[in-house]
Amino acid sequence: MMTRSGVFAPASSSLVLAMAMLAAGCGGGGSGGPVLISNTTTPIRHVMVIIGENRSFDNIFATYVPPDPSQHVWNLLSRGIVSASGAPGPRFSLAAQQQALDTSIYQLSPLKTGPFASLPQPSTTLSALPASPCLLSTLLFPKTPLCTDVGLDPAHQQLLSIGGTGQSFYEPALGLFPVPDCRYPSGLKNGPYWLVGASALNGCGAPFPIAPAPLQYTGTTGDPAHRFFQMWQQNDCSAAHISASNPSGCAADLYVWVDTSVGWQITADGAPPAGDEGTFQGGIAMGFYNMAAGDYPYFLSLAQSFVINDNYHQFMMGGSAGNSQAFGTADVYFHTDSKGNPAPPALPNLIENPNPQPASNNFYIQDRPDPGDIGSTSSGGFVNCSDTSAPGVKAIRDYLGALPYKPFNNANCEAGVFYQVDNEYPSFDAQGNPVVRSNAFPNGPDFSTGPQTIPTIGDALSAKGISWKYYGEGMADANRDPPLNQLYCAICNPFQYARSIMTSDLKNNLQNLEVLYSDIASGSLPAVAFVKPDTLVDGHPGSSTPPLFEAFVQKIVEAVQKNSDLWKQTAILITFDEGGGWYDSGYIQPIDFFGDGPRTAMIAVSPFARPGFVDHTYADHASIVKFIEKNWRLAPLSRRSRDNLPNPTVDPAHPYFPINSPAIGDLMNMFDFTRQP
Repeated sequence: MMTRSGVFAPASSSLVLAMAMLAAGCGGGGSGGPVLISNTTTPIRHVMVIIGENRSFDNIFATYVPPDPSQHVWNLLSRGIVSASGAPGPRFSLAAQQQALDTSIYQLSPLKTGPFASLPQPSTTLSALPASPCLLSTLLFPKTPLCTDVGLDPAHQQLLSIGGTGQSFYEPALGLFPVPDCRYPSGLKNGPYWLVGASALNGCGAPFPIAPAPLQYTGTTGDPAHRFFQMWQQNDCSAAHISASNPSGCAADLYVWVDTSVGWQITADGAPPAGDEGTFQGGIAMGFYNMAAGDYPYFLSLAQSFVINDNYHQFMMGGSAGNSQAFGTADVYFHTDSKGNPAPPALPNLIENPNPQPASNNFYIQDRPDPGDIGSTSSGGFVNCSDTSAPGVKAIRDYLGALPYKPFNNANCEAGVFYQVDNEYPSFDAQGNPVVRSNAFPNGPDFSTGPQTIPTIGDALSAKGISWKYYGEGMADANRDPPLNQLYCAICNPFQYARSIMTSDLKNNLQNLEVLYSDIASGSLPAVAFVKPDTLVDGHPGSSTPPLFEAFVQKIVEAVQKNSDLWKQTAILITFDEGGGWYDSGYIQPIDFFGDGPRTAMIAVSPFARPGFVDHTYADHASIVKFIEKNWRLAPLSRRSRDNLPNPTVDPAHPYFPINSPAIGDLMNMFDFTRQP
């Protein structure tokens, strides 16, 4: 089954053989405390944040057209990169991907050697399930098949029985590796292509047609690489590129080259790749869904009826852990000793080294998922960014220093601190016990961050008697036998890292998803709620699908709307932890060493949302913290948390670019509080 870094964990030989046979088919702070509602600055008494997985803004909203013709949206369609049919548009070349050369030291903007003649064929990648979750689990775990999910209404349970690539997957012990995805034609034009994940039932006997079909939209696709140094490099940021239309100089033209030169730093033989398919990525990063042709229908209806932000960004470059933690901290966790003091990792292979291996073009020395995910002794998740001699650091710090404004807090790099820039686990389990080697934590404490002591929004709310909860689907099953232990995302829970929460009664605020539905129905929803689906329904490429996450969101939204008293005072913020390595054409504002990263989606559902509005205010995950703090009159969490940043001011002619950088909004512009609920 898939782990949280996006690849398969080693399985027993019998389970692997079963999968191989299948794949051969296609070549107060307390939980019961009262909600404080009298001290809000707006009519919003309840804020709910629903967090999906790994989708860029363009991956979802590439062809969205606002219902109000006076509104504008920045996407592939509006820029002329694609047409409403999903075909190349008149300015398709704006998204053309370049090749480059980097053979000595990590470079943020390496020497270009020319564009790809055509897009490398998309790969099935390291984590795409060969069949639907229901079918696959029925074969492998007949006593606990994954054919139902509490996050779905009865009408949507059948979505768990659809999907799968029908092709090979990653199991090197059997010599099985991902393959160029036969559902997509080879020789795709260099640029974005319409992403349709066919069901395994469709087969691959002929080139896969890029055309709309409901069964295809509900299918499984590959999963692009998305790690810290890779994502910085993919976006090709250079002061030399700065212009009035691109104030940060991030060209976003190396997505495919980075994926094909290093990807997850995994190849069939461990050596640098011999060709464009050697890293099991190909051109998958350039895929997008076509909302204009019927993809993402529920999100389309929410965007038309409520409000979206087309300038909302993941907090940092890279993957799920750091970006998920930012929802709770507006900051970055770091490696600590057992007392929570900053300390270097005991294992040297936990320190990243993105310099190219000798005789390679950009194949990193040390930067890949942890051993529990890939059955390897290589890893890497921490960086001391105060040390410009450390691998990879100088390139980013030099770029930040060349910008026309100063980065936040001198790049937010404290001396001697090793920051977590890629996925590492908390040192507490979901019940507050110290991590030991188990199903939930296959590497035990060796690959944990150590207890974290920086303040969280949970601490701040509790200190003021304001109720909050984190509803994590699958949490109760996190340490059970497979496949149930694969469903809960420990690295996605920012509060599970915090010593102040996990060693006190505040750990009772971490509850299973089932409690959310009863809290909504009874009117006992806390003031602030964070909601995380399990891996079946979170929309993660490879292991889940967009319709599954849409259905998860729909069940919650409709439940809140049914409770009219609750609906009248609620704002539901729907977003994703990060863009997942999918191409995005939007602006990126560098804030500090860690990011910002590319855009992801933000939809606000509320009776106070500005209907059909597209907000261009620059924002990231710290904006959610700012919104909560402004609504309940809370101070910033710490001197280094990004909730200290000012709201953007802009030139009306260029609404996407703050002229007071670094700056992030507080999301208030998405609402009209004069509206009657």
